[in-house]
Amino acid sequence: MFPKLHFKALFLLISLFTYQAVAQTGIGNYQSGFQKKGNEVFFTNSGGEVRLEFCTPDMFRVRASWNKQFLPNEPYMVIKYDWPAVQLQTSEQSDHFLLQTDKLHIKVIKNPFRIEVSTADGKLLSADALAGREGGLTKQGEAVAVSKQLLPDEHFFGFGERMDFLDQRNKKLKMDVGRGKGLPHHVGAYNVLEANYCPVPFFMSTRGYGIFFHTAYPTEWDMGNSNPSTYSFKAEGGELDYYFMSGPSFKDLLNQYTSLTGKSPMLSEFALGLHVGTYSGGTWGYEHLTSDTYVVELGRKFRTHGIPADLLHLDSTWRIFGKVGGKGATSFEWRETFKDPKGMFDSLYAMNYKMVGLHLRPRFDNGTKLNLLDQARTAGFVYPEKDNPGEFVNFFDQKAVDWWWQNGVKRIADQGAMFLKTDEGSAFGGLANESDKVGPTGDSIKWMHNVFPLVYTKASFEKFQEHNGMRGMAHTREGYAGIQRYPFIWAGDWPSEWQYFAPVIKAGLNVGMSGVSYWSHNMGGFEHVADPELYIRWVQFGMFSPIAHLLGMEHPNYKEPWNYGEDALRNFKKYDLLRYQLIPYIYSQAYVNHTTGTPLMRALVLEHQNDPNVYDITDQYLFGSNLLVNPVTTKGAKTRTIYLPEGTWFDYWTGKQHEGRQFVHVLTPLGTIPIFAKGGAILPMQPEMRYIGEKPVNTITLDIFPHGSSKFELYEDDGKSLNYQKGAFAITEITSEQTAAGLTLKVQKPKGNFQPLTHNYLAKIHWNGAKAPTAISENGKKTAALKTTAALEKGDGWFYDAQSKVLWVKTKRSNKEDITIVVK
Repeated sequence: MFPKLHFKALFLLISLFTYQAVAQTGIGNYQSGFQKKGNEVFFTNSGGEVRLEFCTPDMFRVRASWNKQFLPNEPYMVIKYDWPAVQLQTSEQSDHFLLQTDKLHIKVIKNPFRIEVSTADGKLLSADALAGREGGLTKQGEAVAVSKQLLPDEHFFGFGERMDFLDQRNKKLKMDVGRGKGLPHHVGAYNVLEANYCPVPFFMSTRGYGIFFHTAYPTEWDMGNSNPSTYSFKAEGGELDYYFMSGPSFKDLLNQYTSLTGKSPMLSEFALGLHVGTYSGGTWGYEHLTSDTYVVELGRKFRTHGIPADLLHLDSTWRIFGKVGGKGATSFEWRETFKDPKGMFDSLYAMNYKMVGLHLRPRFDNGTKLNLLDQARTAGFVYPEKDNPGEFVNFFDQKAVDWWWQNGVKRIADQGAMFLKTDEGSAFGGLANESDKVGPTGDSIKWMHNVFPLVYTKASFEKFQEHNGMRGMAHTREGYAGIQRYPFIWAGDWPSEWQYFAPVIKAGLNVGMSGVSYWSHNMGGFEHVADPELYIRWVQFGMFSPIAHLLGMEHPNYKEPWNYGEDALRNFKKYDLLRYQLIPYIYSQAYVNHTTGTPLMRALVLEHQNDPNVYDITDQYLFGSNLLVNPVTTKGAKTRTIYLPEGTWFDYWTGKQHEGRQFVHVLTPLGTIPIFAKGGAILPMQPEMRYIGEKPVNTITLDIFPHGSSKFELYEDDGKSLNYQKGAFAITEITSEQTAAGLTLKVQKPKGNFQPLTHNYLAKIHWNGAKAPTAISENGKKTAALKTTAALEKGDGWFYDAQSKVLWVKTKRSNKEDITIVVK
C-alpha cells in the first residue's frame, strides 16, 4: 500500500510517472562495437545502436535504433541502396571518432553521442545539438527526433509544395499529405498555412548541405522557432533514419537527392503543350448537362480559335456516382449522357489531340451495371478498414494493381483514354474532399498514408506507359518524396481570388526546391468566377510554368479564355503561342532536369544561394536557365519592383540592358508580364503551331542576347518513345562570344545516337554593340545583306533592324554541318 499522500504530492508523483513514461531518451554514450564493414560504420551505445552508411564521398546515411533492430529498406521513397565502395578512413581518439572521405570529415563524439560534419578543408557544415544532457538523436514514446545547432548564417529551403514561406528559418512546419482542415468553404476554402498536398521531408541549407529525413510518418520541423540556436525534426514513429549530403551548391544537392529518390523521366514533348481540363459541360449539381458532344465541341473550339492545345482530360462528372462511395469513389461506368465515348476519343484524336485522359479516385464503387467494389472485396484487392472490408484499391499489392487495371481502368483505356488524373491520394487514412470517409485508420496506416499517393500514381503511370507504348504520364494532386518519378503534379483546387494567386506561385518554387520539376496549377484559379484581370495575370504565369494547365468548375463560366472577354482571349492566345515557340528551349531544360534534378521553375535562391536579397523573393523565378519571369500579383498594378540577381539582364520585350544585384521598377501593362533574359541567353525556338508536330520545323530560331561567352545545349529526340533511355538522343552545342571586335556564333552539328530532322537556323541577335554591324560571314564566306526581314524567308542572308536593334541572320547551311557566324 502507498502511504496516504497529500493531493498535491500525489499529483506530482503521477506527473513524474507520466513524464518518465514519455521522457525524451537519447541514444546514450558510446560503449563499444566500433567497426567499419564495407561502406558502413557501427556504434553500440548505452541507449541503442547507430549506423553510418556512406553512399558517396558527399553523402551518408544515419540510422539509430533504441531496440538494436533495424527495419528492412523500403521500396517507395528511395530507389537506390546499393552504392559503390567509398574510400573511407577511420580513426579513434579518446573522446571521438573521425571518419574521412575526400569530401567530408565526420567527427563522432562519444559522450554524449553526437555527429559533427565539416568539409575536407575544415568548414563546419552541421553539428548535433545537446538536448538537455542527451545528444542530438532522441526518442520520446514512439517519436524519434534529431536536434542540430542552428548556425547564424544559414537559411532553409525545400520541404515540398508549401504555400506559406520560402525561407523556413525560424519557422515551425508539419508534414502530412493533405489539404489541411481549412476554413469554411464559402470564404475561399483552404488554409495556405496547412495545405500540404505534396510534402517532401527534405531541405537544403545555405551553408551547403541538405538533409532528407527518410520516413513516411507524419513529421514536425522546428527550424529555430522555439530556440534560436537549434533546429530539429521529428517523426511520429518508425526508425530514426536520415541522409546527410554536401553540395556545396543547391544544384549539387538536388542532384544527390534525386539520385536517391529518382530522377524525373522525360515526358513526351507534346506534354509540354497546353493541357485542358473540362467538366464536360456539367460540374457538381449540373451533371445532367454533361455529354461527349460538349467535349468534342470544346476541342474543336480551341482549334477554331487557333489556340494551341495538345491534351484534354475529363474531370469527375464523366462517370456515374456509385452506390457506396458516391462522388468520392469510381465506378468506371460512363454517365448516361455520354452516348458514344469511343467516338468522342476518336474525334479528339482526329483533331490531333495527343492524349485524352479521365479523372478518378482510388476507391472502387458499385455502379448500375458493374459491381467492381463487391468483386474486389471478395478477391481481397481493397485495403480493409476498421468497420468494413474496405473500398481503397490496395496499391501496395501488385496483384491488386493488376486487377484494378484489367477490370477497371482497361475498360476506359480500350475506348481511348491514355492517362489518368489520379485525385484524392490523401484520402487513404485522411478526410476526402467528396466524402466524410477517412479510409483505413490505426498506427500502421500512419506511414502508409504519405506513401499511398506514390503507389497510386505509379500504378497509373506504369500501366498506361505499357498500354500506350510510349512515355508515361500521370496527372496527380498529391505526392511525397519520390513523386517526381511519375510526373506530373498539380497544386490543387485553389479559388479564383487574388489572395491565392501569389501563394500558388510560392508552391511551385518550394516544390521545385524539393526535387519535383513537373508541376502545374489551374490557370485563373479553380472555383469561383475569376476577375478578368486576375485571369489574364494568372494565365501569363501559367504559360511560363513547367506544365501549362487549364481547368475551372464554375458553371457555366468555365476557365476557357473566350468566357473572359476579348482582352483575355487575346492574352491567352499570345502567351500560348509563345510557349509553343519556346518548346525547343523548354524541352532542352526538361532534359537538364532529367539528368540533374534541377527544376524548370527555379526560385532565385537556387541559382544565387549566397545572395540574402533573394531568400524571401517568392514572386519571381527563373524559367530554365535563361529567363527571369516576374508575375504581376496585385490587382490594378501599373508597375512592380523586380530584383535582378548578379549578372547582366536584358528586358525580353525591349532589349534594354540592366546590371544585376539591384532592384528595378518596371511598367506592367495588362498584356505584358515582365520577363528578363540573362546576359548571353540563347533561346532556341520553333515556328508557331496549334499543336506539337503541326508542321515540320525547317528553321530553328536562335533568340540571342549576347554578353561575354555563353553556351546552350539543344536537346532533341523522337519526342515520345523510351529510346532516349537507351541513348537515342542528340545534343547540339551552341555558343556565343561577344568581344569588342564583334560576335562569334557557333552551332555544332548534333552529336549522339539520334538523327534530328534537317533544319537550318535563323539567329535573332539583340544587338547591343556601340555600332551597327557592317559585315557577316558564315564559315568564312561573306553573307549577303538583305533589305527586309521578309527576304530571309526566301534564303540565307542578314538584315539589321536599326530601330529595334535586332540583327537577323539566316544560315545557308543546315544542322548537318558545323556552322560559324562572325559578326563585325
